[in-house]
Amino acid sequence: MSENDHSMQRGLKTRHLSMIAIGGSIGTGLFVASGSAISTAGPGGALVAYGLIGLLVFFMMTSLGEMATYMPVSGSFSTYATKFVDPAFGFALGWNYWFNWAITLAVDISTSAIIMEYWFPDVPGWIFSIIFFVLIFLMNLASVELFGEAEFWFSMIKVITVICFIGVGLLTVTGILGGHADGLMNFTKGDAPFVGGLPTIVSVFVVAGFSFQGVEMIGITAGESANPEKSIPKAIKQVFWRILLFYLVSIFIIGLIIPYTSPNLLGSDATDIAISPFTLVFQRAGLAAAASVMNAVILTSVLSAGNSGLYAGARMLCAMAQSGQAPKAFQKINRRGIPVNALLLTAAVGGLAFITSFMGDKIYNFLLSASGLTGFIAWFGVAVSHYRFRRAFIKQGHDISELKYKSKWFPFGPIFAIIMCIAVIVGQDIPGFINGNWDELIVTYMSLPLFFILFFYYKWKHKTHLIPLDEVDLTYHEE
Repeated sequence: MSENDHSMQRGLKTRHLSMIAIGGSIGTGLFVASGSAISTAGPGGALVAYGLIGLLVFFMMTSLGEMATYMPVSGSFSTYATKFVDPAFGFALGWNYWFNWAITLAVDISTSAIIMEYWFPDVPGWIFSIIFFVLIFLMNLASVELFGEAEFWFSMIKVITVICFIGVGLLTVTGILGGHADGLMNFTKGDAPFVGGLPTIVSVFVVAGFSFQGVEMIGITAGESANPEKSIPKAIKQVFWRILLFYLVSIFIIGLIIPYTSPNLLGSDATDIAISPFTLVFQRAGLAAAASVMNAVILTSVLSAGNSGLYAGARMLCAMAQSGQAPKAFQKINRRGIPVNALLLTAAVGGLAFITSFMGDKIYNFLLSASGLTGFIAWFGVAVSHYRFRRAFIKQGHDISELKYKSKWFPFGPIFAIIMCIAVIVGQDIPGFINGNWDELIVTYMSLPLFFILFFYYKWKHKTHLIPLDEVDLTYHEE
């Protein structure tokens, strides 16, 4: 192991892992984009979409956990795909994942500026974008230990906030707060709870997928964990159930209090894009001051998610550089364990957030869709890599009792995740094909041709092939 590898390892404590994953996934998707899902598919449709994606995430997480405890490396997805499937697949998957977090950083910075409109409606959003962009970049220039500690407390704020929201929401639903109890009136208003049927549920899969993105960050942090064999399985169990509970209960409460026809839900009307459904619930409860505080918490959460995204993107790019799948310049790591050049490039691409200030609010939804789709490609890669890993492990004479953590329901788990990812990737914008909205389709699916171009380029240049199961390299050495 090189000096660079050592400098990136063992900087994160066990208690940081689960909170970092929560920090990366509870943010924009829950606090802002959940309104769009409810507005599109109704509260029942949104619950079904988030529930099914949650099941996909469960199997993906257990697959990742099995590989990450066996081989804890910072460039997990790219490394596993390279060693267990095909180097070209690992190359395309690694660059795809980097692109995913670079775009997610752009969405988070854009959202932070939108949230600021709640207090400063007359101030141009690009001013706040610049301020928050610099803040996130500087946070990532700190040491790995400081990053982990900062994300721990940022994530703690999010968890406490969601718990408080659920409490206030339940009091509002029962009429203790807000003056009267609506019961299921809003949940079943109009065409609710299932608006548009199955097609609209499928259409919000990508929003739900974006919301859950970040849980797989445990695989990235594995290489910098002090005790991956114990901390990763524990973090996977905690993260999945906490996030699934938080999301489903929160969406259910929003659906009970705010009708899906409300123009204030994100995505219903571009002029009301600044209002979060969480903030609306506090206003409905009659807690005007608390609503302002909630918006501040949402802002902190969004910045935290962007901070985690920049961390993950920079680590993936650095790991690819160390394995020869990215320019060597990006493997440089300073004394504080920070991959400086990789951080600079990832941050530069994150500057796409500024486009929203000049090209309108629609760019926000474009970036959201593009980022969500690349996330599904990353999950697809994890499932394929794990399926191949387990088969190769048995083929080469190993017994599953040797594994420190075993995924659930193999081979059903990874096969379900693979099928689900393909279905969502292919069909997440069927209305766009029907209506001929080619501009939106190009942006929505732009990560697919990027993935295939990278895959076939590397395969053509290096003449790679699908690695036979008995030739899969299962060795892992840590000096």
